[in-house]
This record gives sequence, C-alpha cells and structure tokens, in this order.
Amino acid sequence: MTKKLAIPKLIYSTHTFCPGCGHGTISKLLAIVLEELGIAEESIGAVAVGCACLLPESFGTDWIQAQHGRAPAVAAGVKRVRPNNFVFTYQGDGDAGAIGIAETLYAAKRNEHITTIFVNNGVFGMTGGQCAPTSLEGQKTATSKNGCDYSKNGNPLELAELLSNFDVGYIARGSIANFKEMNKTKEYIKKAVRCQLEGRGYSFVEVLAPCPTNWKLPPVDSMMRIENEVMTHFKCGELKGGEK
Repeated sequence: MTKKLAIPKLIYSTHTFCPGCGHGTISKLLAIVLEELGIAEESIGAVAVGCACLLPESFGTDWIQAQHGRAPAVAAGVKRVRPNNFVFTYQGDGDAGAIGIAETLYAAKRNEHITTIFVNNGVFGMTGGQCAPTSLEGQKTATSKNGCDYSKNGNPLELAELLSNFDVGYIARGSIANFKEMNKTKEYIKKAVRCQLEGRGYSFVEVLAPCPTNWKLPPVDSMMRIENEVMTHFKCGELKGGEK
C-alpha cells in the first residue's frame, strides 16, 4: 500500500492554482524546508503581482504585498528592520525577470540577506500567457502566435547565470520535472535558506515549472516538456556557493 505523503503544517488550505500548476509543488517543497529547519514561525514572505499572489491564501507564513516587481526591495527593507527573521520573496519570471529586473539585480548587487524563489514557467501566467523573458524559441504564447522568435524577442533571460556574477551567497537552478529533480530542488532551497541563516548574504533558487493552462498541454505532457525541452536550455545545478 502506498504511503501518503504528509502535508506540511504550513499548508493550511487547498491552494487555488490551476490543475497541474508547478506552484503547488514548489510551495510544498519550501514549506517542508522551513519546517525541517524549524523556522516556519520566524519566516516572512514577500509577493508582488502574478500567480505568486495566490500563495498567501494557503501558505501559513507572514506575508507582505509589494507592488509589481518590487518584492526584493520590500523584502530587503523587512530584513533590515527584522534581522532575526528569515525573509524571502516568491516570484514568477514575469515579475522578477521583467518589470522587476532592476529590483532583482540590485538586491543581488547589494548582497541583501534575503532569499528569492524564482518560478520559471516561460510565460506571464496570470495575465493570459504572454511571451515572457524566459520563453523559448518557437514557443507559442498569447503574444507569439507563430512561436517565440529570438530575432525579435531576444534569447531567453538566464537570470541565475546573470546573478551569479555578483558577490552573493548562493545561486542554483532546479526543476520539478520528476521526483529526482524535485529532491534536488528541495536541497537547493534548503541550501539557499541556510545561506541566509548563516549570514552569507543573498540567495536565489530558480525552479523550472509547468504552466499547463497557458502551454495548452495536459499536466503530464507539461512535465515531459520541461524534461525534454526546457531543461536542455536552462541547465540545472548549483552556480554559486554550492560547496557550502
């Protein structure tokens, strides 16, 4: 008989993400890590605009709402006045990689003692599935009906690689394409959290995730697309601080 996986206590309600959405899995991994490290009660999250805004409805840490793209700036302020709390942002690729790119870069430049969980699903999820900074060549979206064209849209933003150029504590990219990758991603998140707890500065984990609704694929096929297509471009692993 298959043993049912325990739901973290931090997940206090059923989430309202779309069926097959990666946010449910990623938030569960984060909740498990916070509980394993015993800091769930001392954690404060910041969200801005996008599907990430639905997380506070089911995730039982304290939360603060920021303007679109400004979660890193808000989180940095919270950490400076509450240095003993674990402070994190939870953001999508449109939020942290498009309108909020300046806030993301400058949080890393200043080596702010915050942690960012960056969900890369290749589209602007909440607003209709438009082409995002992370969309891949040929990907059909609401604003690229014939497929994303690098000659017009530019190459995908590799945010983890970009941030690793700064003097920061920890940078990694994971995936939830299968159980093996989920376990790796959980360890990346745990290392990012410990980076902050140990006072080593800014930490960032990018997670490759599916958006079945806007990809117009069944959930299983969405997972296969991550493994067979998305992960071939966005290489997973630790980019900085992995020796810790």
